[in-house]
Amino acid sequence: MHKLVDIIMGDVEKICNKVSFDGIIGKTILITGASGLIGGYFIACLKFLSQMRNIRFTTIAVMQNEPIPYLKELLDFDNVNIYLGDLTSADFIGKLPEANIIIHAAGYGQPGRFLQDQIKTLKLNTFSTFMLFDKLAENGKFLFFSTSELYSGLSNPPFKEHEIGTTNTAHSRSCYIEAKRCGEAICNAYRIKGVNAKSVRLALAYGPGTRPGDMRVLNSFIEKALNGQITLLDQGQAKRTYCYISDAIEIMWNVLLFGKDSIYNVGGNSRITIGELAHKIGSYLNVPVIFPADIQDMAGAPDDVYLDMTKVQQEFGKNKYVSLDEGLANTIEWQKALYGISS
Repeated sequence: MHKLVDIIMGDVEKICNKVSFDGIIGKTILITGASGLIGGYFIACLKFLSQMRNIRFTTIAVMQNEPIPYLKELLDFDNVNIYLGDLTSADFIGKLPEANIIIHAAGYGQPGRFLQDQIKTLKLNTFSTFMLFDKLAENGKFLFFSTSELYSGLSNPPFKEHEIGTTNTAHSRSCYIEAKRCGEAICNAYRIKGVNAKSVRLALAYGPGTRPGDMRVLNSFIEKALNGQITLLDQGQAKRTYCYISDAIEIMWNVLLFGKDSIYNVGGNSRITIGELAHKIGSYLNVPVIFPADIQDMAGAPDDVYLDMTKVQQEFGKNKYVSLDEGLANTIEWQKALYGISS
């Protein structure tokens, strides 16, 4: 597992060199979804800060299942407590300790996953969010993970934080969109009461840290390419703007620790169509790309995902991003190591 951890920690060192972490000294930090792509990187940052910067704090890592081997290695540092359980259970949340900082990253970011259990998707972002606020210490900070899918139905990208989409509750992805919309409303209600709560509308974060069989498009393309060819479900005309994981985590730490507003976009600057992305990965791994004769339904997938990052640039000075080529190289290296494929 050492190589997998090394890949992540290489990114994490760069993140930690760009953010001031004085605000976590002596705090208890609770992270839900600690075994996921985003949660795992937050955990890795804390490992780096504990071991390389000698910053003292307590980590509460909340996840549904036992951590897989590389994640166990990331969780191996001082003052880490792991809680395994279902965040839609009031009994389980009730057993969690109070925390000064809560990062609510639990929930499925993969459409194939969040559509499999729509009721749980709704509960994780609403009921669980309410319950977690009860675990926030006085003068604490709360970060809720929302989504760019709240902009679904708009046709004027790049989308700004004051905008909202036009989908209704009958939309094929309403369990996800409406749950995230409600989660934001919950955070804003607590802000009115004086709680330091913020939401991040995350769009298409990618990079090392995914598990085998990840169903997000970019990771699926890489896995298919490693098996010999990339096949698409449509002609790949939808546009996407991907954000490499280190950029996303850097932005979110800044939002959590220093953000002044209630809602922030978190996205990248690499504009590309799905078809172009397939060709880029296919060219990198020297495999064919197959487009279908019959187009399959994408279950309400947006035509364009492109976020306006002006607020982040103005508040935190973020204007440099990892290029898609560099990010893909790192992600492909990760997936090769994950599947035991030699470079």
